[in-house]
Amino acid sequence: MPKTNEKTMPENQDETSTLLVGYVRKSNAGGAVKISINTDAFSDCSTYVTSDGQSYVPLVISVNALNKVLNGERAVTTVSQLLD
Repeated sequence: MPKTNEKTMPENQDETSTLLVGYVRKSNAGGAVKISINTDAFSDCSTYVTSDGQSYVPLVISVNALNKVLNGERAVTTVSQLLD
C-alpha cells in the first residue's frame, strides 16, 4: 500500500484573528503610500490610551506585503487590527 503524506494543522494551534480595517496601495505617481480606512470597521476597533490621555487605534500592516506593493509585485495589501 503506498504511503501518503498528509499534513494537517493541529487543533490546538494558536491562530491570530484580525479585523480588516482598510487597504494600502502605492500612489499612481509612485512617491507615496495611500491608506484607505473603512470608517465602519475603524469605529469597531479597540483603542488604548497613553499616559498623556491621548487615544490611539493600534493597526498592523505586513512589512513583507507592503514591500511587494512598493516593488510592484502586488497592487494592494491590508491594514488590520490584531484581535485577542
